[in-house]
Amino acid sequence: MGVLGEKNDGISSEMNRELSSDINKAEEGVVAAEHHVDLHRDLKARHITMIAIGGAIGTGLVIGTGEALAKAGPASILISYSIVGLVVYTVMCALGEMASWLPLSSGFTGYAVRFCDPALGFALGWVYWFKYIIITPNQLTAGAMVIRYWVPTEKVNAGVWITVFLVVIISINYFGVKFFGEFEFWLSSFKVVVILGIILLSFILMLGGGPDHDRKGFRYWKEPGAFNTYIADGNAGRFFAFWSTMVSATFAYLGTELIGVTVGEAQNPRKTIPRAIKLTFYRIVVFYITSVLLVGTLVPYNSGELIFATKQSSSAAASPFVVAVVLAGIPVLPHILNACILLFVLSASNSDLYIATRTIYGLSREGKAPKFLSRTDSRGVPIYALILCALIACLAYMNVSSDSKTVFSYFVDLVTIFGLLAWISLLVTHIYFIRARKAQGVPEHELAYKAPFGAVGSYIALAFCILICFTKSFDVFTHNPTWGNFNYKKFVTAYLGIPLYLILIFGYKIFTGAKGVKPEEADLWTGKDVIDREEQEYLARKAMMDEEHRGGSWFYRTFVSWLF
Repeated sequence: MGVLGEKNDGISSEMNRELSSDINKAEEGVVAAEHHVDLHRDLKARHITMIAIGGAIGTGLVIGTGEALAKAGPASILISYSIVGLVVYTVMCALGEMASWLPLSSGFTGYAVRFCDPALGFALGWVYWFKYIIITPNQLTAGAMVIRYWVPTEKVNAGVWITVFLVVIISINYFGVKFFGEFEFWLSSFKVVVILGIILLSFILMLGGGPDHDRKGFRYWKEPGAFNTYIADGNAGRFFAFWSTMVSATFAYLGTELIGVTVGEAQNPRKTIPRAIKLTFYRIVVFYITSVLLVGTLVPYNSGELIFATKQSSSAAASPFVVAVVLAGIPVLPHILNACILLFVLSASNSDLYIATRTIYGLSREGKAPKFLSRTDSRGVPIYALILCALIACLAYMNVSSDSKTVFSYFVDLVTIFGLLAWISLLVTHIYFIRARKAQGVPEHELAYKAPFGAVGSYIALAFCILICFTKSFDVFTHNPTWGNFNYKKFVTAYLGIPLYLILIFGYKIFTGAKGVKPEEADLWTGKDVIDREEQEYLARKAMMDEEHRGGSWFYRTFVSWLF
């Protein structure tokens, strides 16, 4: 798929713009023919898949894991990351089934509007945008935390580093989607190599291959223990600690679903989107589960080297992976690894700003946000949407007057609730899509990709997401020596999304009179002929190129492509 993307730039830019314009008009029905509102289909297959990884391997995994480990212990985070990983895979499968049937440039919101309820599409679009305008300053906050390993905040204010990061990611997004895709491809490729290197190094250190020749094994699972306690002692305290890590686990996986937003700028989305989604399972196992298991064997949850621990040393690290190398006594490598993690954060913040921009652009195209936000420049960049999202990213400057850990925690709570609500909306939409498909007699064999768990899987994942939504920050209601009986700041950041989501849904219904879509009336077909035509053209070119380059990419397809 990478070879194909490199050798062929796809349909000409003019035809790409015409096709994307046709699709937009077909699915929205309200956009008049006007210039400078269309995106360019300049993202190749390799760009799409690497953007998916770039959004998934980021702050949640390399930094958020440290907070969860300090709070709950290694066994707790292994269980919580495994459970949430299964939920995420179910969400991705549901998205894959809809996106492969009809790749809409409006992404999630388009599916909700067509298959379920226009009010749900409205709420989903705005909630998803809220998530990404909060996660961008969250990434900048994480960047400031990583730099604290070298330069204490007392010497150089965190605002300096935030400014540098912000200027860099705005510039990358401003230069156009082709430049963005290429930059993100190489940076995300580097992230994959680094995380695989970290996994290998962690395994070696666990078996005693470090300079200290200390065969740690699962020693820290015994002392200080596999489960930390939280709020209470004994089994109740261990369960509270475990359940509290659901926030960190959910936050770590947020971004996996962003493939659905890139459909409008993807070449041959019918092929690239399902492929990327089907490979999500392997990424979850390799990048998340394995990493969390190994780091839990190398870093005790009470380590003073961990920035989230109660007692910190002056050079505490934000990432538990850096702490693992420090404890193993390897010189220089902790600094190299910390620098790599800084690039992780840069990549994640870059892709997050991109998604925030494209989300508000999509809302504007549908008439659900101010019209000027859909204006694009000659490179197809929604310039005003980019400016708005960049201004909101300045929330990261809260670090200037508050501790980075505290600000990071607030942002994680906000992002998690918005992310969960987006997953809930996607699962509901998928359930309605299946109903509509059955009501209109669309056979399963016509689907380019079918969710393996079907409607049952979506129902189970939906119930679990709702449970996490309401219970993820239960500790705000309990007594804690730090904040007393009720932490109102944490309560607001943890649950603000729920009433906002309901207000958006019912407010839209009241003001527009929108009603739910009946299964037999759901629009499964408008714009599909355009996609079918584009797919046939792509497959014809692909067949010609396969004939010319037969066997040239066998090694890549067999041994490498599953990672990407």
